Amino acid sequence: MEPVYFVGAGPGDPDLITVKGLSLVEGADLLMYTGSLVNPELVARSRAVGKLDSHGMAHAEIIARLAEAARAGKRVVRLHSGDPSLYGAIIEQILALEDRGIPSVVVPGVSSLFASAAALRTQLTLKGVSESLVVTRPAGETLEEDRIPELSALGETLVIFLGGDRISDVVARLRCPPETPAAVVYHASWPDQRLVRGTVADIAEKAEEAGIRRTALVIVGKVVDPRTSGFRRSHLYP
Repeated sequence: MEPVYFVGAGPGDPDLITVKGLSLVEGADLLMYTGSLVNPELVARSRAVGKLDSHGMAHAEIIARLAEAARAGKRVVRLHSGDPSLYGAIIEQILALEDRGIPSVVVPGVSSLFASAAALRTQLTLKGVSESLVVTRPAGETLEEDRIPELSALGETLVIFLGGDRISDVVARLRCPPETPAAVVYHASWPDQRLVRGTVADIAEKAEEAGIRRTALVIVGKVVDPRTSGFRRSHLYP
């Protein structure tokens, strides 16, 4: 019995998937994906007879379909947007499959975090500016409390996932200077990608004016504007 493959689909651009990931997608017998998050162009590249959109499916149903196909000797690919290790909800699936005696393999993908940095043409860590990267999300339906105020006070690059629908609320709780550079990246690497640059003081208003209310990443820190950041050149390039 082959393992169930949990594959990172990348941030949106169907070409931003690893060679290994694409090989598995193309050769899958059963491809399960979330239609609202994975580019249909990538799904179309699969020769799988069975293609299942898991949007709206219950956890038990997802596991049952994956397990059934794996036990039948089929190559099963569970396609997750971005990289599965970041807010991918894969552990609950992996453990449920293990309980049924079904192994799994995780194939990493390109996160929207890195696609956003590429769109901004910057580094998330920058010598003399920020040596650390903080990744977090705001409280909501599935998270009772977050640590955004404390984390924002560290002065490092802060990346906030899953906050596109509440940018004003998130920014209002930041404990960094109002002049700190900030950016909102909508649909990183998709054809309709949009970038909004500003500061902590005005980024929420600019995002609202741009009509961005979902599927966006918020990046806060001096790395957003490297030209004014005061960064130091790497010692690797004297």
